[in-house]
Amino acid sequence: MALNPVIGKLVSKRVVLASASPRRQEILANVGLRFEVVPSWFKETLEKSSFAAPYEYAIETAKQKALEVANRMHLKHLRTPDIVIGADTIVVSKSFTKETVGKQILEKPVDKQDAYKMLSRLSGNEHSVFTGVAIVHCTSKDNSLETEVTDFYEETKVKFAELSEELLWEYIHSGEPMDKAGGYGIQALGGMLVEYVHGDFLNVVGFPLNHFCKKLAELYYPPLKHTIQHVKHDSIPSVETFENLSDGESDSSNPMQHKSANKLERNGVPLSGAVHTPVNSGSIQPVCTVAVENQSGVMEYPAKFPSKIVELMDGFRASKALFVASKLKVFDLLKDKCILKAVDVANKIKASVCGTERLLDACASLGLLEKTHQGYSNTDSANTYLVSDREYSLHGYIIHSNDRLWHLFTHLEIAVKEGTMQTNQAFGKETEDLFQDSSYHSVEAKQRFMTAMHSIAKLTARDVATAFDLSQFRSVCDLGGCTGVLAHELVQKYPNLNVTVFDLPDVIANVSCFEPSGQHITPVRFTAGDFFKDNLPEADLYILSLILHDLNDEKIHILLSKISSICKPGSALLLAEIVLDEEKTHPLRAVLQSLSMTEGKQRSGSEYKHLLEKYGFTNVQIKITGNMLDAILGFKKTSVH
Repeated sequence: MALNPVIGKLVSKRVVLASASPRRQEILANVGLRFEVVPSWFKETLEKSSFAAPYEYAIETAKQKALEVANRMHLKHLRTPDIVIGADTIVVSKSFTKETVGKQILEKPVDKQDAYKMLSRLSGNEHSVFTGVAIVHCTSKDNSLETEVTDFYEETKVKFAELSEELLWEYIHSGEPMDKAGGYGIQALGGMLVEYVHGDFLNVVGFPLNHFCKKLAELYYPPLKHTIQHVKHDSIPSVETFENLSDGESDSSNPMQHKSANKLERNGVPLSGAVHTPVNSGSIQPVCTVAVENQSGVMEYPAKFPSKIVELMDGFRASKALFVASKLKVFDLLKDKCILKAVDVANKIKASVCGTERLLDACASLGLLEKTHQGYSNTDSANTYLVSDREYSLHGYIIHSNDRLWHLFTHLEIAVKEGTMQTNQAFGKETEDLFQDSSYHSVEAKQRFMTAMHSIAKLTARDVATAFDLSQFRSVCDLGGCTGVLAHELVQKYPNLNVTVFDLPDVIANVSCFEPSGQHITPVRFTAGDFFKDNLPEADLYILSLILHDLNDEKIHILLSKISSICKPGSALLLAEIVLDEEKTHPLRAVLQSLSMTEGKQRSGSEYKHLLEKYGFTNVQIKITGNMLDAILGFKKTSVH
């Protein structure tokens, strides 16, 4: 492959893609680039009208995405990447002037109606797709981050056919437009809308690969004139290829001495994160599909290796490795940059050396541990989320997943056939209420469950608390608020807010060990009661976090009727749940979670809106937070008749 040496220059560098886009990941992975995926937290709030041209907006957004990730990894993760790649793709309808740039830029639609407006504007017309790309080289000197940014953009012209109303809405209802710039994905169903493409097709998909590789070649070994060949074909524009560039010809000013990225594959099969290709003798072996002519003269294409399916087949092994390592507190032993040999870990956890070494190797392969000749140590992610005493530790929920959820999902086949939760099959007992299950009768068991809920709340509370402006409310009642994580987050955000957590007596009796220490915040009131049976505390705002998805229709009716009847006009109800897309296929975590077959169900945004409106809550707003929980807010206007 002509560009293989260019990609090969990055083989020993820690390369990070500051994007969660699966399309960008696939494009880069398919040419053999090894990289980590760290989605950017940069809020895309740049004022479009302040840019003279749309590509300037795309470049600046890509640059800010990449710089945010570089700074966060340097400061928070304490691991400086070598290269961060940022990208932003926008669609620009028709011609533009400086005054109309902001109005002509089309990004991802916010809802189906927005998608309709976008696609209607594009119907029958030619538009431009711009992708801005930023390549940020990072170095750390005296604990400060130094960056050098190279950026560029690519433009591709796309012409839409005239779209009928029927075709337009059929495409919108497919759900595909909702996470695509301009409201369409050319590589999938959206391709049927396109009449022609002038320029780089992959640029429309989301990443201008050809331009990117040329830019890398400019950065790492500017080509001599005699190495540039112009190749022309009848229907393909002239492209430049760089021949005879081996690693031996590399610029000595760019030595590849950086530590390679965490291994995320075994035997060439990716285990998690981005798809990578194996490295052999210091060069990348490209993934490509070659057509072969059979005996009949017909060109046949061999089937692509089903890496995604293989990853799913092995997924349960990866989960169990994480569960067991967490239960044995392996990550606690290796916290704070501690490095131990397998034999030392085995002695501390009282396990066999052979078994321990295999478990540690599996965790290293999964990117949870680092392995060197000195021994094993935690990655930054493991130190933050897997050490049991860390503020944002998921240890409690992992143990809950191992001790309870794993057993429920072992009986998934029966659950699917019967459509019921398999508590009896898994634990030899039946229950209507998880916390009232006899398997939770001991104080220790209840505390384990509360620890699991506490760890999820620590991760999600801030995004839920800040999803909407709640400054208009004076009092809040968090129904089923468990350990009060969200309540404490609310009083930190709104110091004058009076917050009450209302939960079962057994829960309230065990919250003291979860109370934050050393923080000067307004105290949260904890009140014991059953929200189905007892009177609710009066409040301006009621919160139900991770409650409704577990309840059947009858219980939801009882609870929401009760809340609605006590709410005064201007009061509100805030739900914290996972909001499904309208096709109910994303996010994956919620779809898989529904397989536990509880009495309740996961809902889409429109279903939550309809549900709240049914009980007298109007002006329903939905905020997709990007975290594990989303937020839905509805205001009580009039009483329900």
